[in-house]
Amino acid sequence: MNKQVKGKKVLITGASGGIGEYLAIHVAREGGIPILVARSAGKLDIIAEKIEAAFGVECPWYKADLSMDAEWKDVIDRICYEHGSIDGLINNAGIAVFDLVAESNWQDIDRMLSVNVKSLFRTTHQLLPHFLQKGEGHIVNIASQAGKIATPKSAVYSATKHAVIGFTNALRMEVEPKGVHVTSVNLGPVRTNFFQQADPTGSYEKSVDKIMLDPNRVARTVVGHLFTKQREINLPSWMDSGSKVYSIAPVSMEKLMQKQFNKK
Repeated sequence: MNKQVKGKKVLITGASGGIGEYLAIHVAREGGIPILVARSAGKLDIIAEKIEAAFGVECPWYKADLSMDAEWKDVIDRICYEHGSIDGLINNAGIAVFDLVAESNWQDIDRMLSVNVKSLFRTTHQLLPHFLQKGEGHIVNIASQAGKIATPKSAVYSATKHAVIGFTNALRMEVEPKGVHVTSVNLGPVRTNFFQQADPTGSYEKSVDKIMLDPNRVARTVVGHLFTKQREINLPSWMDSGSKVYSIAPVSMEKLMQKQFNKK
C-alpha cells in the first residue's frame, strides 16, 4: 500500500488502456483520484464507470489528441480550472512505429515526436508552476529502456525516449530542492496493444513474448512509488543491467547482441 496517494489528484495521459488503465485502477485503489486523458472517449467512459463503481472515488476523464498541441493546451487549462490543484502527473501516453529510417513515413516520425516528446513537455510545463507554488508534487515520465539502448528500426522511438530521460534527469535536479519529485520509468516490452501500431506484422511481439512485462505489475510498481523520492524505476532489472554494460562497452555489446537487436 501507498498511503500517500489517498486523496491526491493524479493526471494520467494515455489512460484508455494498457499501462494507463492499470495506473488509474491502482491510484483509485489507494484512495486517490485519477484524472484520465486519451483520444478514445468511449473507452475512457467505460474505465471511469468501472473505477467509480469498484472503489467509490471520482474518476473524471477528458478526450484529447496529444499530438495536437493547441488542443492539448486547452484541455490542460480546462483540467486545472475544473479541478484546481493537481497533485501528481503521470506522462504515460506514447506511440511507436518501428521502421528503418530510410523507409519511414514522415507523418509517423512527426506524430512520435509530437506525442512522446512535445506533449510530455507541454503537460509538464503547464503543471509545474502549480507544483512549485505548493512546494510539493510528483511528475512521473514513462520512458523506455529503448531510451538507453537504441536498436535498428527504432531510431525515432529511441530518440524520443532518450529525450524523455534527459528531460527527466535535468528537471529532477531543478525542482527536487523545491519539494517536487521527478521519476523516470524505463520499461522493456510490455504486454499491451502498443505493438499493434509499432509492428503490425506481429513478428517483434512474438520474438519478445517470453520477456514481456505485465502492465498490471508495472502500474502497481509505479503507483507504489508515487509521492516518494524515487529517481528511476527500471523494469525488468536485468535489462537495466544490460544498459549499464552498453554504456561502458557499446561496440562489444552491439556485436554480441546484433541478432537480438535486429529482431524488429
